[in-house]
Amino acid sequence: MRCPFCGNVDTQVKDSRPAEEHVAIRRRRFCPACAGRFTTYERVQLRDLVVIKTNGRREDFDRDKLERSIRIALQKRPIEHERMEQMISGIVRRLESLGDTDIESKVIGEIVMERLASIDTVAYVRFASVYKNFQAADDFDKFVSELRPDAKV
Repeated sequence: MRCPFCGNVDTQVKDSRPAEEHVAIRRRRFCPACAGRFTTYERVQLRDLVVIKTNGRREDFDRDKLERSIRIALQKRPIEHERMEQMISGIVRRLESLGDTDIESKVIGEIVMERLASIDTVAYVRFASVYKNFQAADDFDKFVSELRPDAKV
């Protein structure tokens, strides 16, 4: 593992333990060249996934990109980091279990929205505003009113 501080390839593992409910391994590492310490995570990857964008472009699935978008949606919300990690791992496992390595970005977006809706409605609306490309306040009004069909407008 390359040291993120100095680039040395000879780093040492100082501590390993299970993480994310035994779905990943957390390793504390030490670089003898610069004395830097850093943490890495190892996860099981069942298959290499490819995302097919709406414009037809293909790119490798990036778990970190998924995590960033979910983290933005959950920003300043009362959701524990571990719960978010569990949700992300669950989404990735679900994508891997779909049976196909090529997955449309729309499918990923729908799965994320489904999971966010069950965890936090504010994060759900935040994510939807980007995913569905809201252009005006009326888009928010319409979307939120669909969340509460029994409420009178």
